[in-house]
Amino acid sequence: MGLKVSETRERLNRIKKEHGDKVISQVTIQQLVGGMRGVAGVLSETSGVDPYEGVKFRGMPIKECLVRLPSVKKEPIPESMFYLLLTGEVPSLQQAEELRTELVSRSSVPFHTLGLLNSLPNYMHPSTQLSIGINSLQSESKFYRALNEGAKKPDYWEYALEDALDLVAKVPMLSGIIYRNKYYKGNLPQIDQNLDLSANFARLIGWEDINFWELLRLYFTIHSDHEGGNVSAHTTHLVGSALSDPYLSYSSAVNGLAGPLHGLASQECFKLVLQASDYIGNDLSSHSLEEFIKKILEAREVIPGFGHAVLRVTDPRFLCLVEFSHKNVQEDRLCRVAEMMSEVVPKVLQEQKKCKDPHPNVDSYTGALLAHYGLKELDYFTVLFAIARAIGCMSSYVWDKALMLPIERPDSLSLQDIEDFVNKK
Repeated sequence: MGLKVSETRERLNRIKKEHGDKVISQVTIQQLVGGMRGVAGVLSETSGVDPYEGVKFRGMPIKECLVRLPSVKKEPIPESMFYLLLTGEVPSLQQAEELRTELVSRSSVPFHTLGLLNSLPNYMHPSTQLSIGINSLQSESKFYRALNEGAKKPDYWEYALEDALDLVAKVPMLSGIIYRNKYYKGNLPQIDQNLDLSANFARLIGWEDINFWELLRLYFTIHSDHEGGNVSAHTTHLVGSALSDPYLSYSSAVNGLAGPLHGLASQECFKLVLQASDYIGNDLSSHSLEEFIKKILEAREVIPGFGHAVLRVTDPRFLCLVEFSHKNVQEDRLCRVAEMMSEVVPKVLQEQKKCKDPHPNVDSYTGALLAHYGLKELDYFTVLFAIARAIGCMSSYVWDKALMLPIERPDSLSLQDIEDFVNKK
């Protein structure tokens, strides 16, 4: 893989030298106290989010990625997206296959990690178990070892890449072990040297359905990255900026991913789909569903899965899942309810002025499609997300080190500081 590190460093240095004093973003008080929405403050090479086109991976919209990235059937294999995010280039089938083979060779889990995961209580949340498992892999970190042995800063990215490849390869294995321990007893099957990450992971948790393998390929691809400001990506960047190795950085990201406002959102959305299905019973009509949504709002509860921090249109990732469903799922009640909600909820939210851009996002449909294939353990959904997001977070981590970005350390203000500023004005 050619990462074009020297060339990209030169681009960055030229920009800093020629335009370093130019203002690219201004911060209002509302943004300061409101989560820094809309403030450009993180350099992210791997992806960005366009308000009207959705996430773009290395500048390519999702639809283009799904057409151009190599696949084994129809949907791209996650390894091809990993290659794209790391290198900025669409891999050939051979290049994607070489990366797939490389990741398979790195997928085994150390004995101490396996023993640790097997010792965890069954009631522990699967995301907590995954974070613990990733932390335990830190003992194998090549980046950490190189740092302690005096590696030079320009070379950090090479050791970061080694860890990134190892981590992306091992997270599905950890996730498979956790699933078997918590939900489905039985021996883990051997990794098939000829299968991609998605298919091997599906087999680890007990699925031999090839259509489910295809769903996971699509899921892992479209969830792999979402620019640098979301919680999991930003956490990886922030912790990594202190020169914490990839394992420590990504385990921190998994903890952020487990929050209901981030990776847990698909779980919350699916709960709402289940509630809606129970409420409307046999009356699969817009009227009955609208009645249900209004009751939820009257109770001052939030409708998850609608609206987005950046998007001002329907999430293209949502549309990809719906299209997959139409092609591969004959008739499924929950998928139908989720799709009906995508039409009814925005209408109700706009009528009641609850949301400015109440378009459905990817989380509103994910759970129904996973449940169709039999994956119904809601608290495991975040682990699926973590498998996918490792691809983007690790790609960004490698580039953070390749560009020798400094530790992130923004200034902070107190309420008194803000009041003094306002009064002076």
